[in-house]
Amino acid sequence: MTSETAAQSPLAASDMTLESYKFPTHRLVRQQRDPERIPLVLVACGSFSPITYLHLRMFEMANDYARINTQYEVVGGFLSPVSDAYRKAGLAEARHRVTMCELATEETSTWLMVDPWEALQPQYMPTAKVLDHFEYEINSVRGGILSRDGKSSKPVKIMLLAGADLISTMSTPGVWAEKDLDHILGGFGAMIIERSGTDIDEALANLKQWEHNIHVITQIIQNDVSSTKIRLFLRRDMSVQYLIPAPVIRYIDEHKLYTEDSGAKSKDKQNAEN
Repeated sequence: MTSETAAQSPLAASDMTLESYKFPTHRLVRQQRDPERIPLVLVACGSFSPITYLHLRMFEMANDYARINTQYEVVGGFLSPVSDAYRKAGLAEARHRVTMCELATEETSTWLMVDPWEALQPQYMPTAKVLDHFEYEINSVRGGILSRDGKSSKPVKIMLLAGADLISTMSTPGVWAEKDLDHILGGFGAMIIERSGTDIDEALANLKQWEHNIHVITQIIQNDVSSTKIRLFLRRDMSVQYLIPAPVIRYIDEHKLYTEDSGAKSKDKQNAEN
């Protein structure tokens, strides 16, 4: 997939503050290529502590799936790291995670972007509100995407991209608020990447009312790399070469992240979704 880039270099996500924030659009496709398809933007929300190749592969798998199996045309992809208010063990500061995501996408992708809006918030932002933010910035502010003739615009479909473990939490009673589930799965929809150890059929059985808006993508080449495993390797002074992008490895080394004495965040994870 290719995209048209803005003539002027955008402000880097890692340089933004709440006061200087500007929604990144430098890799959004400006004009739809196939008028018969529905323009789609994929959004992955997560800790990305640190970002791994699996996070990046998820977008490529979803792009292939959309192109081959659906009427969607992917016109952009965003990573949205959580803020520091999401208190979770092993969570590096938001400024580090945004920078690592930026290093990974800018050097290895031609169409992925990092939106720091969620990471800059002083409080935890539920996923439903994050997706609302993308809907507002892309469809209300920008007016969607130019159609093939260049004379009219079409609204862009915003969809959550996540691993199967997220769907498992969504299908567990009491973890997510019903109104948020309906807003996310009913209003936006989701592309879910299968992962080993997750019973996707059981999870989907509890989400029947939204199954028409949930797309399950099979990993043809299994990849079970996780941020948790990467942090474990780093604490044990083991190599993570070829598991995460090289620029991210250099950044982690430079800032001495994920070492034994770096200190873990509080384990009392805030469940603001509920």
